[in-house]
Amino acid sequence: MVQEGDKAPDFELPTASGEMLKLSKLRGKPVVVYFYPKDDTTGCTAEAKDFTRLAPELKRAGVEVVGISPDSAESHKRFAAKYDLKVRLAADSDKAVALAYGVWVEKSMYGRKYMGVDRSTFLIDADGKVAKAWRKVKVSGHADEVLAAAKAL
Repeated sequence: MVQEGDKAPDFELPTASGEMLKLSKLRGKPVVVYFYPKDDTTGCTAEAKDFTRLAPELKRAGVEVVGISPDSAESHKRFAAKYDLKVRLAADSDKAVALAYGVWVEKSMYGRKYMGVDRSTFLIDADGKVAKAWRKVKVSGHADEVLAAAKAL
């Protein structure tokens, strides 16, 4: 499980726009990597819209934002178009990145156990180290908290 102070595990994933995104290529600026369970669901949509609302301010602060879920790049493309999202969405279809960050976990709903993404966010500093980690994220107010932490770097 990735902890604050750890070197952020590198990854290369396809995005909604069709590009391949490699985390290490963003070195030199802070990066917010947020993991979410599923495109076009209530909490995940609210979170993506919150990061989109703050996108201009994050950009002015020199911060890149990447949302990652197990959905396909095509699903991300539809999701981004439907809500006019302004954050990059990357497809972790084999869940390798979620596993590397320790966010692919056993969950339970109505007594049924299943594997899924534990909504989590990592603020990675310009040197590639995890400056702050939020786990079991509650969506309301979270993007604002991330922006404040990113500005403090």
